[in-house]
Amino acid sequence: MENRVYYGEYSLRHWIDLVLRKNIVLPDYQRYFVWNEKKVETLIETFKNKQFVPPVTIGAFKLGNSNENLLLDGQQRVTSILLAYLGLYPDAATYKSNLDSFANDNDDDEHGDESLFDNILEWNFKSLVQRGTSKEEILSNIQQGNYKHTNLNITDEFLDSNFLGFSYLVPQTSEEKTQQKYYSSVFRNINIQGEPLLPQESRASLYFLDQELVGLFDPDFAKKIVIKLVSSESKADFIRYLALLSQYHNDGDPSKVARGYKQKMEKLYEGYIFSAINGETSNIYGTFLNIFPDKEYKVYLEQLEKTLTEIGLLKKYNSIIELDAYLFGIIYHTLFKKKQIDTSKKEQLIAELDRKITQYKKDPSHLKSPNNLGQLRQRISDSIAIYRKYTNNESQ
Repeated sequence: MENRVYYGEYSLRHWIDLVLRKNIVLPDYQRYFVWNEKKVETLIETFKNKQFVPPVTIGAFKLGNSNENLLLDGQQRVTSILLAYLGLYPDAATYKSNLDSFANDNDDDEHGDESLFDNILEWNFKSLVQRGTSKEEILSNIQQGNYKHTNLNITDEFLDSNFLGFSYLVPQTSEEKTQQKYYSSVFRNINIQGEPLLPQESRASLYFLDQELVGLFDPDFAKKIVIKLVSSESKADFIRYLALLSQYHNDGDPSKVARGYKQKMEKLYEGYIFSAINGETSNIYGTFLNIFPDKEYKVYLEQLEKTLTEIGLLKKYNSIIELDAYLFGIIYHTLFKKKQIDTSKKEQLIAELDRKITQYKKDPSHLKSPNNLGQLRQRISDSIAIYRKYTNNESQ
């Protein structure tokens, strides 16, 4: 029996109904909604002018006794249609302003309860369908200022006379792991219209292969660890640390870390994910189950978050040099060696790390090319050595 693909089209009204009734859902690995207001407007104009709009891709997924239809490709288009129908657009500026207000200790809840607001910075249509199953219900349940109100002249005639095509994939098997692997490969091979995937976004589709490990690959606290770029900010890439430290732990030799991967580091990170999911012994990463027997990692990840919080490392960093010096050692000793950091000596620890960072930045070659493998290996080795002085001797 082969995988099957069906083709068809639905009216825009029917697509909206499918979303509101949760008859199509977003896989957990899908990216956030990233289109700006102009792109939403352009899509609606494209329909009104009877121009071509690429079809979307839906996949049938059977899990136990339940069946789901996954939106594999076309989230931006389907979400834009829903937003145009509702007359809404996520208001990032106001949301950021509210966050600043909530963070102000002197603010007396002038802007309301933060928990009532949808997180516009990491938003997709799941936020809206949780508010209701109809336009009226959603509009009555959203918080004022969380969304902008728009008017793209969406009429009943427009919704009924315009159509969006689809491909509907049906895997040959109902076995969960096989389906996950199939859809992960489908997602990674799809050309996302006009918005290339970042490596981390493409890599995230692999997490779908084993939902148990998502919390390790992309822990919530990693969102609080931010590195400042030239014109933007980016959260710490936790998989990068896990992959590099797994190789270091396996070989015990920093000089071998990422050897042969200089121009293809993303393959090194993806290889780690496959190794962890499959549970097989790897020449590069060792055996994942030796580090986390039965995939039990949560207690160690919680200890890591607690230690990061106590030392004050859940914050913004100015460079990858700082980020690596602070993180490699603490992650290694907590997750791989199962030891606790003595946070009562955090001032001495931070001072020693800061001296090492200053030393790096005084080296012109290190400052100019921090991603050079030699510099990277040095940061791994030094950070682990410094933190070792502040670990408790007993395994936890």
